[in-house]
Amino acid sequence: MQVNYTFITEPTPSQVEAVIELYRLQGWWGNTTDRDRELAGAIIRGSHCFVIATHQGRLVGMGRAISDRASDAYIQDLNVHPEYRGRKIGTRMVRELVGRLKDDGLGWIGLVAEAGTWDFYRRIGFADMPGSVLMLKKEP
Repeated sequence: MQVNYTFITEPTPSQVEAVIELYRLQGWWGNTTDRDRELAGAIIRGSHCFVIATHQGRLVGMGRAISDRASDAYIQDLNVHPEYRGRKIGTRMVRELVGRLKDDGLGWIGLVAEAGTWDFYRRIGFADMPGSVLMLKKEP
């Protein structure tokens, strides 16, 4: 199966719609609204890098990295369409992102692995950070 991997900065309307669909399929977003189109475009443009995987013109995967553009980066929102999982697309997207980040001089690359994905990330070279705990700002 021929899958193409491309970094994008200015998404087309169809790419934005496909990214929204992937967010929804993953359960990260609810029903699509007009605001989601603006948000998805802003996420793509604002990321350090944003990679998409396409098969026969269909966007089947995405991933992005955010960073300070000086020393640290985080891989975020890695997602493969359910029909295309198990074909090493996610692995390749992580490798593309890591390669790009290293080429850009970023040596510290982290991520937050959701439950059920820990082994995937461990197999491709990520490790637990002993003594660290993921924390989020709690609203009052």
